Amino acid sequence: MVDQSENPLGKSVLYPRKYDPTILHAIDRRQGRELVGIETSVLPFFGADLWTCYELSWLDQTGKPHIGIGEFIVPCDSPNIIESKSLKVYLNSLNDHEFNSLSELRATLAMDLQEICGSEVGVEIFSISDYTRKGLHNLSGICLDDIAVESFDHQPNPAQLSVLDNSDVKDEILYSHLLKSNCPVTGQPDWASLQVSYRGRAIKHQSLLGYILSFRYHQAFHEQCVEKIFVDISTFCKPEQLTIVARYTRRGGL
Repeated sequence: MVDQSENPLGKSVLYPRKYDPTILHAIDRRQGRELVGIETSVLPFFGADLWTCYELSWLDQTGKPHIGIGEFIVPCDSPNIIESKSLKVYLNSLNDHEFNSLSELRATLAMDLQEICGSEVGVEIFSISDYTRKGLHNLSGICLDDIAVESFDHQPNPAQLSVLDNSDVKDEILYSHLLKSNCPVTGQPDWASLQVSYRGRAIKHQSLLGYILSFRYHQAFHEQCVEKIFVDISTFCKPEQLTIVARYTRRGGL
């Protein structure tokens, strides 16, 4: 069990009135990866965590408030992930802080997030109009959600993943909106859409959906769930190429 005694999740906190980057709380990626059996010195994948921050506000040099939507890109080889509640509280500490320019705000966010993650973090800030035009895109591929599943395990069981015998190598994109996991600290549900893109022997659609549903009672942070899904499909289906995308729904403005 990972020690989360210093984690601000599940605890009452006072929202700061002054900018305070010390609020940010790091979680060592090694803790979750050891549970999955991932060798941290040589990762079996590459990618990034994308945070969308809908509640971002600050003051300009005249004291006038501004709002925007932030996107933070944390590479998967960073030593740490950011604990979500601490990120929310940190962002609220910017509400009454004056910045001379949008560039100064972006640089401050990048500096603070890089300090907590231990690696470079990409930062983009969008106006509401720009983000509306950017939009959220539907996942492409074949939806698995209407497939009948008689039963599924209540904890992830990768052994149920299987491929079609003697199938030809194929390129396929599959997705489901039924991924649900739970915060390991508070037990609150986290909902996500999952996309699996692969090249290899055909994965049995029913087996993949059953595997996705088995996360319904699993307690782990988002990043750990996605990495486990990648490793399990790689191990039990042995695709030549594999890309996993999970898009979790908004909770607490993140």
